[in-house]
Amino acid sequence: MPLRRRDRTAATGSGDPSPARRHSALLAADPQDISVLRRATPALLAIGVVAVADILAGSSTYLAPLMVVVPSIATLTLKPRELIAVCLLGLLVMFGLNHYYDRVTAPADSRFLFGATISYLALSAFSAFVAELRMRRAEAFTAVSSVAEAAQRALLSQPEPVVGPLRLAVRYVSAADAARIGGDLYSVLDTPYGTRVLVGDVRGKGLGAVQTAAVVLGAFREAAYDETELPVVAGRIEASMHRHVADGEFTTALFAEFGATGRIELLHLGHVPPIRVGADGRAEVLEATDPWLPLGLGDLAAAGAPCPTAVAFGPQDVLVLCTDGVVEAKGRRSGTFYPLAERVGPLVKDGWRSLADLETAVARIYSDLLAHTGGELADDALLLLITRPGPAG
Repeated sequence: MPLRRRDRTAATGSGDPSPARRHSALLAADPQDISVLRRATPALLAIGVVAVADILAGSSTYLAPLMVVVPSIATLTLKPRELIAVCLLGLLVMFGLNHYYDRVTAPADSRFLFGATISYLALSAFSAFVAELRMRRAEAFTAVSSVAEAAQRALLSQPEPVVGPLRLAVRYVSAADAARIGGDLYSVLDTPYGTRVLVGDVRGKGLGAVQTAAVVLGAFREAAYDETELPVVAGRIEASMHRHVADGEFTTALFAEFGATGRIELLHLGHVPPIRVGADGRAEVLEATDPWLPLGLGDLAAAGAPCPTAVAFGPQDVLVLCTDGVVEAKGRRSGTFYPLAERVGPLVKDGWRSLADLETAVARIYSDLLAHTGGELADDALLLLITRPGPAG
């Protein structure tokens, strides 16, 4: 596919988030939802360490003023009122050591104790202010993360389990890192030209990726009903991205069209190839015969247009589509990518039997993926399983 240089100016550029995701986002910024005792443990340990060190050093060595480290430690994990309570405990321990063990009586030592006490109180007050500021910033971070996820989930409305002649099972999981709202996207539409599917992955993370996904999905939901050919649908989306997405941004995409016959048309635009699994568990990666550039980079091609590939798809086949968050998920110990093509066959071979079996199949893949990564994903992951039962089904 010949390429030419790109020369154009930059273009202008469901519902509420889950409680679990909001909790994860808050913990990523601030441990407020952990129990008070666990959050106070570092400061309490500091009090204990200073007290023990002062006792072990003997009454002739005066280490109790080291208690000034307590407010600094407490400000990292505690709320203002909790911090003041812990700092008060530290102050009482310091006075107790001075009165009952170190027995500070000399005038010079008394002046030193007075200065240490004033420093402790001032540092405690300042630490309480820092703790309040930390909490407010954590709440702001949580709000931004929640807005981003709400926008993302509003775009990725869950399709019905049956669309046209197809049965569907979807598993979309946001990354463990709450700050990395991704750009995975999908849509399944029953159009006059067959049931059309789009799976894509926007470059980048955050609200910018969600905005690009909105442009791509909006264009697809219009063009899929108007255009007779998949390459023209892709061209419409490409044009929309050039108008509304900043220069240099792109989206890998895979289009699939399920017509009346036992075949499907696939159009690869830089995306992860799908996998067809037969009833015997044999998995086949459906590589593109004519791979093309991702959406948004089509003007780099000197000439031509993407060409769809027709493949057989029977009533006992399962089509597995995903994003790179699945195939690039690394093992916690081995560091190797998740071998989807090697493992998917036995996991989904019975998915064609019923909707329940298809849901079970997608759950099996996801569980196997988590087992590979050790329970967390570093990127958003999308799994879409599709079957087309025959007349008897």
